[in-house]
Amino acid sequence: MHIYRLGAVSWQDSQLLYHALPRLDREGLILLSPATPYVCIGYHQDVDQEVDVAYCRENAIPIFRREVGGGAVYLDGDQLFWQLVIHKDNPLVPAGKEAFYRKFLQPPIAAYRALGIPAQYKPVNDIVAHDRKVSGTGVGEIEDYIIFVGNLIVDFDYEMMARVLKVPDEKFRDKVYKTIRENLSTIKREIDDVPPTEALWTLMADKFAETLGPLEEVTSVDEAWRAKTDELAEQFLTDECLFRSRRRPVKRRVKIRAGVEVRHGMHKATGGLIRALFQVDADENENVDVIRHVEFSGDFFIYPAERLAELEAALLGVRLDEVERAVARFYAEREVDSPGVGPSDFARALAS
Repeated sequence: MHIYRLGAVSWQDSQLLYHALPRLDREGLILLSPATPYVCIGYHQDVDQEVDVAYCRENAIPIFRREVGGGAVYLDGDQLFWQLVIHKDNPLVPAGKEAFYRKFLQPPIAAYRALGIPAQYKPVNDIVAHDRKVSGTGVGEIEDYIIFVGNLIVDFDYEMMARVLKVPDEKFRDKVYKTIRENLSTIKREIDDVPPTEALWTLMADKFAETLGPLEEVTSVDEAWRAKTDELAEQFLTDECLFRSRRRPVKRRVKIRAGVEVRHGMHKATGGLIRALFQVDADENENVDVIRHVEFSGDFFIYPAERLAELEAALLGVRLDEVERAVARFYAEREVDSPGVGPSDFARALAS
């Protein structure tokens, strides 16, 4: 397998390169960092719900929707990215996403420990030290490949992270800032003597080689990879992609007419936040509510990604009191994998 040590790249390339590699039918480990800051949202998130889009645009902060789950995050050059692209049939890949997380989080955990930071794995997909998160990670699937991304956080702009998020008021923003700072740490906060960036890249490369085997180093993007990356830019760097799940903010319940309501539900599962925007019609004969439309969003992970839209379609016509059974049946029939999220969590989002 190749290891691509690319250093600082454009913010677009810091995301598009790993989206392009599986589309070229290639495996690889990419090490890079963005030359300029941006905001990145998860595949299933609603950007209007999660990010202060107006602020970002007024301040020339780009926003990117990745094909990997998880939450919205502010990214810059003080975060050193590792991006693993590995074929599903590679014998190194264990069965089940949680086993995958546990195995391939060992290299960054080992890197942190080599720096003197007591990092450890915390299910479902976190690395923590002193009860604080020290790396942001996520998994997705593109073509026949699994994409595993994460970072070594050398430093972090807590204030800007709190600023780009969508919050109801400034008091709430201040609380978000304090909460992020209390629960997210950095290499600079954990140790006094931070190694140079190149030394950190070498440390990461060595630790991944212990898990992946020998890695052939490449330091540039070849012509085919460049062409595919540029091709994807025409799709990914558009408002159509960014706002593909745009929904108008709604009150928790809005009565449309007698027996018809639009509702907004939310539930925090172990594996992430689930938001639900849905319409219910009252079945007067049976005195129950029936789902006529539903859209889920949030920072959870679900594989394959298209299962979420299929689940939404499967719930049409289902009674609210039968949602959990319907989702459980869907999971069994479609072989859904959603670490930390199960049928009861979707039911709770619709019941809240």
